[in-house]
This record gives sequence, structure tokens and C-alpha cells, in this order.
Amino acid sequence: MSVPGDLLYSEEHEWIKKEAEQVRIGITDFAQDELGDIVFVELPEVGEEIELDEPFGSVESVKTVSELYAPLSGKVIEVNEDLEDNPEFVNDSPYDKAWMIVVEPSDSSHLDRLLSAEQYDAVTDQEED
Repeated sequence: MSVPGDLLYSEEHEWIKKEAEQVRIGITDFAQDELGDIVFVELPEVGEEIELDEPFGSVESVKTVSELYAPLSGKVIEVNEDLEDNPEFVNDSPYDKAWMIVVEPSDSSHLDRLLSAEQYDAVTDQEED
């Protein structure tokens, strides 16, 4: 599994990339692998507020539908429209083409709760056992 060292992670398998005053969010390689072939992605609209630990969308695979949980609170300022027509990007390129939303955090202390790559690796190792 790929776990880039320059990202932060949630225990719900979202990755978070800090970009100046905003963050880019997607799901991890581990998550897409567990879900299988992604066939549909539902995301919030630009301007919507997301709340820490609350669902902000969902990913549907051939196996199941899985909620996406907000790793922080904030305002959605950009949505990856490409995923509407190309949900397979989540499987093919979880860290590049398949980013999901860009958020302007309302409370930057939420970032302190996130995991480093090493900590996230330990979480996924436990889940694989």
C-alpha cells in the first residue's frame, strides 16, 4: 500500500494535504483497495460546511457504499468534478487525480488530531491482521 509521507491521515482512511490556508482531502490507497472498484462518488457542493467526524459524502463500489467522514470542520471551496464522470480515478490514482474536496478549515487545531504516515501505517497494519 502506498502511504505518502508528506500527507496527514484520519483513522477513517482519508488523506489530508495542507496547501497554505486550505487542505485537499481524498481517500487513501488502503481505503480504495478495501472497497474494490469504485463506480460512483457523491461529494458536497462548493460553499457547504463540513463538520469534524460527520459524513460529507460517499463512495460506492461494486461491493458496498461507504461514507466519507470529515477529518476537520470547514467550508468546501473546491470539488473534484472529474470524479463524477471518472470514479475509477479513486482506484487508479487515489493521491493525485482522485482528490475529492478542498476545504478552508474553520479550526486549524483539528489538524493536530490527524496521523502521520507512520502512525497511519500502524493503523492499517492492525486492520489487516
